Amino acid sequence: MDNQDYNKAENAVDQAKWKAEDLADRAKDYIKDTRANDEEATHEGWLDRAKDNVSDAWEDTKDAASDAWEKTKDWSEDAKAEVRKTTN
Repeated sequence: MDNQDYNKAENAVDQAKWKAEDLADRAKDYIKDTRANDEEATHEGWLDRAKDNVSDAWEDTKDAASDAWEKTKDWSEDAKAEVRKTTN
């Protein structure tokens, strides 16, 4: 597996993370959105919104990690076959 595959997986993880500042901004946006809709912003509502975002990000991260695993596994099997070929 080459660095490009690792970089893709790392980028997927980085995209999944919310920074503390970003979370504060997103919480403010949630409060503004709910007030604009004449609704009350709640802690539970905010956590639901955050959970939805994390769930989406997790799926992307899981896909990238699975791809990296499969490519690494394939590379490993190819390397084993080459060793067997040269030692026999």
